[in-house]
Amino acid sequence: MTESKEFSFREKCYEVIFGTQTKAGKRFDLILLWVIVASILVVFLDSIHDLHEAYYELFLSLEWLFTVIFTIEYVFRIWSSPKPMRYIFSFWGMVDLLSIIPTYLSIVLSGYQYLLVVRSFRLLRVFRILKMIRFTREANMLFSALKASSYKVSIFFFSVITIVILLGTLMYVIEGEENGFTSIPTSIYWAIVTLTTVGYGDLVPLTVAGKILSSFAMIIGYSIIAVPTGIVTAELSRKSREISKRCKHCNGISAMDAKFCESCGTKYEG
Repeated sequence: MTESKEFSFREKCYEVIFGTQTKAGKRFDLILLWVIVASILVVFLDSIHDLHEAYYELFLSLEWLFTVIFTIEYVFRIWSSPKPMRYIFSFWGMVDLLSIIPTYLSIVLSGYQYLLVVRSFRLLRVFRILKMIRFTREANMLFSALKASSYKVSIFFFSVITIVILLGTLMYVIEGEENGFTSIPTSIYWAIVTLTTVGYGDLVPLTVAGKILSSFAMIIGYSIIAVPTGIVTAELSRKSREISKRCKHCNGISAMDAKFCESCGTKYEG
């Protein structure tokens, strides 16, 4: 009987912590979202030197409070999950761990000589902002679209790398060391800056052939800069159609599990 009650309580915890379909689950997500926002705000304020000096004790106390809350959340997620190891080594499991481990590391690395290292670890607390993503349907949809389009984007990225290497090598041959292009890596840096249309101006071609090649690189940059956006947008549109439904009255789009239209409030049939 006790075992059955414990199993039922674990299922309930899983439904509240991982699910968003119940009132309790939505309430849990909302509270946790505000706690995450507050913890990130503390990290930002603590990085301001004057505030850090004046309110060090307060910031430290708040940080430990947030760390304890996130630790309890992390433990409960592991305990209630049907497959704990899958959660621990998942992307969100790693994010949850990164949100608490810097504070505990600051206890171990407490010596003066480790001060800078501790500060670097503590800055990792900003990873808590990634915890916010899981609570918004639109963010999850964007994450799924990026994941689905990763293969196409990777191929495109490889093509861009190839173009950058070719442009950099050609510019190194054309301009040479006397004009500032001292090596192929330096020339590749120029190609990246030019192709992305950033244009720092710290390295510019001086010969006619170099300027022609530079103009060609700029045109290519404008041509390809929208390609990854188009790939992700197409995938995002497909994902949106898969997980949403359209209202017959106002043509508005709502979540697949919505009972009422998010635009006009009309009740969905069935």
